[in-house]
Amino acid sequence: MRVLVVTAVPAERDAVTRAFGGEPEVREVPGAQLHCAGPFDVVAGGAGPAAAAAVTAFALAAASEPYALVVSAGIGGGFPPASPVGSLVVATGIVAADLGAETPDGFVPVTGLGFGRDTFLPPESLVRDVAAATGAVPGPVLTVSTATGSAARTAELLAAHPGAAAEAMEGFGVAEAAAGLGVPALELRAVSNTVGPRDSAAWRIGDALAALTEAFGKIAPVVESWNRHDRHDRHRD
Repeated sequence: MRVLVVTAVPAERDAVTRAFGGEPEVREVPGAQLHCAGPFDVVAGGAGPAAAAAVTAFALAAASEPYALVVSAGIGGGFPPASPVGSLVVATGIVAADLGAETPDGFVPVTGLGFGRDTFLPPESLVRDVAAATGAVPGPVLTVSTATGSAARTAELLAAHPGAAAEAMEGFGVAEAAAGLGVPALELRAVSNTVGPRDSAAWRIGDALAALTEAFGKIAPVVESWNRHDRHDRHRD
């Protein structure tokens, strides 16, 4: 049983594999380089949903045996007060927050335009077990193509997505590619900064990467157990 983990950048990839010590095995597949450690094959696919979707599709298509799960992982911004800097978030919903159209009456999501989808729901049992094992905050994680940088935009997102816990840039792309092959998706984020006005001096990227390493050490047995015994909700969306 193998799990594909997709990060944006090598620093996040290495944070995941560091949970298992030693040097990961590196395997080349068309369009991707996999770093294999524990039950995870980890690839740094680039920033944004398009790059993430592409590398996820390449890795899934090249697999000699089907993956049981795909995880979008890395650092991200947290919406206060639910997800402070240094916390973990596990997605109850993977939401494309800016996929749609602007109208005179405001933003309309792609579903409101009558086509496409804007949300994937990870398996409930897995979300629950990952949250219990890591202390992660369960909540919607928003995928955006432009990182939020103002209080006004933060308010808009929270009005459209009450209860949102975090934002990042890759989750929806990963989930879209995984769904095309019938593979369930999960998203796990370590919060490095607060969503809102950009203040790079307050970012805690190193702490977030360390939290990501610790989290993956804890979720390895959870993922393996879920794959053996609790996959009845794998196609929930």
